[in-house]
Order: sequence, then C-alpha cells, then structure tokens
Amino acid sequence: MKVAYFDCPSGAAGDMIMGALVDAGLDWAALLAELGKLPLTGYRLERREVQRAGFRATKVDVHVHGADGASGGAAHAHHPHRTLPVILDLIARAGLPPAVERAAARTFERLAEAEARVHGTTPAEVRFHDVGAVDAIVDVVGACAGLHLLGVEAVHASALPVGGGQVHGPHGPIPVPGPATAELLRGVPVVDTGVRRELVTPTGAAILTTLCATIGRMPPMTVRAVGYGAGTMDLETPNVLRLFLGESEDDAGLERIVQVEATIDDMSPQLYEPLMERLRAAGALDVWLTPVIMKKSRPGVVLTALAAPGGVDGLVRLVLAESTTIGVRWTGYARRRLPRELVTVETSLGPVTFKLSRLDGRVVTATPEFDEVRRLADERGLSVRQTLDRIRADGRRLLE
Repeated sequence: MKVAYFDCPSGAAGDMIMGALVDAGLDWAALLAELGKLPLTGYRLERREVQRAGFRATKVDVHVHGADGASGGAAHAHHPHRTLPVILDLIARAGLPPAVERAAARTFERLAEAEARVHGTTPAEVRFHDVGAVDAIVDVVGACAGLHLLGVEAVHASALPVGGGQVHGPHGPIPVPGPATAELLRGVPVVDTGVRRELVTPTGAAILTTLCATIGRMPPMTVRAVGYGAGTMDLETPNVLRLFLGESEDDAGLERIVQVEATIDDMSPQLYEPLMERLRAAGALDVWLTPVIMKKSRPGVVLTALAAPGGVDGLVRLVLAESTTIGVRWTGYARRRLPRELVTVETSLGPVTFKLSRLDGRVVTATPEFDEVRRLADERGLSVRQTLDRIRADGRRLLE
C-alpha cells in the first residue's frame, strides 16, 4: 500500500501541501491538467524553489487575476464570495476522477460545517471568504488530485501546531487558531510550539483532518521519497511541511479505527438518512443501521459509524445533536485492509475506472466505479444492470 505522511513542524496550509507533493515527485503537467478541468478561470499556478531558514523547498503559488479576481496585489480583496452549493457544483462539473471529487467535496463540506458552527448558521448559507476564494478551491482540489495522481491509498499526518497570537479577519482581530480552524481541530492531536503566528490555516486543517486516517505518529513504512513544501512566512525555524512517501511494511493495511454507536427507539425514520449523510460528510468511514428488539419488545435501531481515532469527537457531537439519543458509546478496533489502487480499463462501452484489491500482490477483486457505469448506461440507452454486467465481464481479465 502506498502511504503519505505529512510532517508539520511549522504548520500546514493548502499551498504547503501542494508544494510538498510536487517536491516529492508529483508530475507538474499532470497536476495542471487535473486542475484545468475545473470550470474556474482567472488564476495561474506557479512553482519555484525557495530557501526557508537554510532548507530548500518548493513553493507553489496561486496567482489570481482576470475574471475571478483583480490583478496585482489587490486580488484577494476582490475574491467572489461563494456558498457551499456553488462550490460543490463547480467541483461536480469538473469531470474529476470520482475519488478526487468525493475527497474535495467532503473537505469543503467540513469547512462549511465548521464555519456554520462559528457563525450560528447552516452550512448551505455560509458565504466563504478566504476559503471560498479561487486560491483555496485550487488548493483543495490540487491536494486531492495530487495524492490521487501519486497513487496514495492512505494519508497520515503529525500532530498539528496550533500557533498563537492574533490575525486580522473581516470583522477585526481574531485569536489564533481562528474559530473555524479550532472547530476543524476537534478530536485531533495538537501541540503548542510557542510560535505566535497562524501556523495552520482553515484550508490546511480541512484537507488534513478530512483525508488523514490517523494524526500523530508516523506509521511503519519504507520511505521512497521526501518532499518539502514551503510556507509564505519567514519564521525562526524552517517554515516547511515535510512529506514522506512510501510503502507500508508487511503489517501495513493494519490500522486503528473507532466504532461509534447509539441505540435509538424514539426517532422518526425520516431523520436517519440526513443524519447518515452528515456523518459521512463529517468523515465517517462507513455508516449503517441495524434493527434490534429492546426491552418490553420495543423495536429500535442501532446507528453505527466507523471513524479514524481523530474523528470521534465530531461524530459523537453530530449524533447527539441530530438524533434523539442521550448517549453515545465508542470502542477501538484494529482492522486490516487489502492494498487497493485505481486503474482505467478500456471496456467495450468506453473507459471505466476500476478499484483493485490485492492480496499478496495478486488482484483478488476488481470493482468498476458505479457512477461511471450509470453514466455509460444513460449515454448508450442501456439498462444499468446490462451495462454493469458487460463492464464486469470486460474487467475480469484484471483477475487473470
């Protein structure tokens, strides 16, 4: 399994994450091609080598101009404010690989939920300021696309330094970490390194807390590449984010997860679906319902969600807020996952992405992306079942 570990001694921001990916070997032209799919104009992406307190690193900058901003240094002041539905529609229309689209959408959904809690509104009504601007959209999609292009199957990160002091927000000075960043860091290991600056941005926090399976210690891995992504500020220590790319050892695939549960017997069935959707958007690895018979033969439902250890607090709060239960329990488990990868197969109906699982290096399952199957069925005027059967037959050669 190919894994990535972000070492964040000086914090994390979207541009630092992209810089580290590029420095570790991400093909620049391939990244530009993926970002070029976004129906988004008015920006230019630049990479350059810089020095940060004696360390060489790659700096990636998003220069905003033209249709989506002003030219020169005033660009940030003229970024359009976008709502979550607008950003999700923009991502959906890009034609990105399904895994990239899901990861980018989930990252912005978590940003919206954090902003909504801070400002006392709903995620759909949040009008993004910094995080909704062109550069943040590029940062989020670029990070998700970069990890996908590198074939990374599991992402991990170190504990995040919270920073301190104050920064200037749209309504005046605000404490560091900012309110939205603080919300995103719920349940995540953090450290105080004594630096009185904003070290973790909302975008950086959203990317790492959404995509990472664990935050804390580096997992066992054989390191194949190391990349350094530069931050913007000059600090006394090197302002870089370090990325280790490698392969898991024989025990990789073994990871820690937490099972969150609540038993409910007094809630309208209509409320379960939106609750399950919000749990998935908040980072749940899986969610399901199990019917049970309780005392006095009352019918009930056990709501179960799986989460990375760092995401438990957010899911527990969501279950308590969105359901009628007054108690939630959770238990830690170890699980082993087969190494997986995505490949594009030329089928008789067109190219389709397959998810492969391997055991001891041999492909044991090959599953087509169902959204692509449905799209081909609609385009060819075929039933979804017939389309799925044909595509599965074409993909069986992957198992040979």
